Amino acid sequence: MSQNPTKHEESDTTTRAEGTSATDQYGRSLKDTVVVVTGAGGGIGGAIARLVLQGGGRVVAGDLRAEGLRQLQQDSDENRLVVSVGDVRDESTADELIAAGIRAFGRVDSVVANAAIGFYGGVLDYSADEVSLMVDVNVKGTVWLARAAVRQFRAQGDGGDIVIIGSVAGLLIGGGNEAVYAATKGAQINLGYALDRELRAEGIRITTIAPAGVNTAFAAADGRLRG
Repeated sequence: MSQNPTKHEESDTTTRAEGTSATDQYGRSLKDTVVVVTGAGGGIGGAIARLVLQGGGRVVAGDLRAEGLRQLQQDSDENRLVVSVGDVRDESTADELIAAGIRAFGRVDSVVANAAIGFYGGVLDYSADEVSLMVDVNVKGTVWLARAAVRQFRAQGDGGDIVIIGSVAGLLIGGGNEAVYAATKGAQINLGYALDRELRAEGIRITTIAPAGVNTAFAAADGRLRG
């Protein structure tokens, strides 16, 4: 039977060569940019939030649970970080994340749709609620954040970035015992491609990233990572 992940996110580890800054490593200055990150209480989302802060940026960190954000708050400059607790299944959560950025920093430059959930098991093992949860968090949660971001980017008039954290499971190679999860990740990836064609002429860029297996509580929920 499928097992629950501990948070609404996949996770990753970011490393950087000694002596290089975030700007040096990735070729784009993050200084004073405002980035909204969902699922920022740990894993990939937490790593992204910390990287932006290390690069001189400002972060609106969202998560389902307040406790996931406490360590990030403790480790960060309170003038460069605001947190927002909410469920990405609700469209109002995306609107509030953008609004929090405007209240604290006056604008939003980028959003990262990272929050996600997965259950592993055969197609008959999922409950109806588990299927709905994966669709609502992974697909609808990404759509709501993209819509809120596009509204704000158009109001600002100078473009912006939407980053979608998908999964290698969505690249037409979903593994066994994760069919519905893979379907939601494929939907995210295709959403990103389509939105990029729709919005790039306005200076709104969409980037979709598909991490492979990562040694985290989320990815190891069914014991896939051993040894």
